[in-house]
Amino acid sequence: MSEERFGEFVLVRRHGHVAELVLDRPKAMNAVSTEMARSVAAACAALGADRDARVVVLTSSHERAFCVGADLKERNSFSDADLVRQRPVARGAYTGVLELPMPTIAAVHGFALGGGFELALSCDLIVADRTAVVGLPEVSVGVIPGGGGTQLLPRRVGAARAAELIFSARRLEAAEAAELGLVDQLVEEGRDREEALALAARIAGNSPVGLRAAKRALRLGHGLDLRAGLEVEDAAWRSVAFSGDRAEGVAAFNEKRRPEWPGE
Repeated sequence: MSEERFGEFVLVRRHGHVAELVLDRPKAMNAVSTEMARSVAAACAALGADRDARVVVLTSSHERAFCVGADLKERNSFSDADLVRQRPVARGAYTGVLELPMPTIAAVHGFALGGGFELALSCDLIVADRTAVVGLPEVSVGVIPGGGGTQLLPRRVGAARAAELIFSARRLEAAEAAELGLVDQLVEEGRDREEALALAARIAGNSPVGLRAAKRALRLGHGLDLRAGLEVEDAAWRSVAFSGDRAEGVAAFNEKRRPEWPGE
């Protein structure tokens, strides 16, 4: 297993074709400072260009928190001009995760609040253990979810449910979060990382070309009418139909062996 650090607060570990992006600012419960946001964006840029990474798992090094959101202590010292300057840096972290071309899984335990929950929402799937507490409490401190929450949450749970959760600023315990669809898989305490990595390993056994194309079709087709969505799907299908991965997948199936994906 290899490791690479991006700045002081972000670590990328390699587990074969699975990359683990670790939020590693434990002294601040992974509060997203300007420096940390820049590091998340840099790590995502590197992973997005890495053809060997088939799945990314977003994890935390803190025992009691995934991420508590924006660093409000840092924000408290900002002038208006500072806040304006920081905005594109902060957005870069959330869009960095959101725009990763391969499947992404968040492994959540403890607090995942505000921007912390938005980092999880930016992933395709969320695995949470029973200690997880999630929510978007931004209106309680005079702002709104600004890391994609107002757009990503209704896509998960519907407009009215998202409105209730965002307007009330309430926190949800793990069981209710799973029941309402805010997280996808609920696991025993302390097993979120392990289960997310296991799921990632299963996904990573599939064609990397197919995985990226399927994610592209899912993302680009969302919200379109059916006819337009099917055109998006057809374009994604055409991008893989003549790939080395498709040829290898068909050959391996007929030869009753595991495929050796060329990844192109």
